[in-house]
Amino acid sequence: MPTSPGEMIATVKANMPQKTGKTFEQWVSIAKAGGPATAKECYAWLKKEHGLPHLSAQIVADKVSGQGRYEGYENPDALVDAMYAGPKAGLRPIYDELVKLARKLGKDVIVTPCKTYVALRRKRQFAIVKPTTKTRVDLGFTLVDVKPAGRLEAAGKIGSDRISHHIKIESVKSIDAEVKRWLEEAYTRDA
Repeated sequence: MPTSPGEMIATVKANMPQKTGKTFEQWVSIAKAGGPATAKECYAWLKKEHGLPHLSAQIVADKVSGQGRYEGYENPDALVDAMYAGPKAGLRPIYDELVKLARKLGKDVIVTPCKTYVALRRKRQFAIVKPTTKTRVDLGFTLVDVKPAGRLEAAGKIGSDRISHHIKIESVKSIDAEVKRWLEEAYTRDA
């Protein structure tokens, strides 16, 4: 079973010959030769005219249209590098320290980069690390029945519907015992 978006896309591509009779590359060639140019129209055409499954059609249409929405997920390191580039480059040490702390919680921690945040998972997502501004990383937690207090604030919209709380982190020095305690609590609750 895939554990990240990149693995899921790779699995869909690898399974295309078995499920559709053609490789990903063959479907891209077919769509370029006879399908619509926009992603939305190409997706609908692949599903209606060729019976491609939902995600297969999306990945092919994305490639044909040149949008590149899915290609980024195939290189998780590049996703992280892009998040912490330019004006947010100075936040990378905070990210590195938070991921190091998460990995120390257990061998079952899975680090899953997405386009705007990095999910920390076990069975499900228990936390995220997100460079929210040029000067701040938010460490979000899944702590459904916990009342916000102190630095632990209600999350609002932070990038994932599972995240209920967050702590704002502006430097490596602010990764203190409170941050570690809440990260461990979120990890433990996901057992």
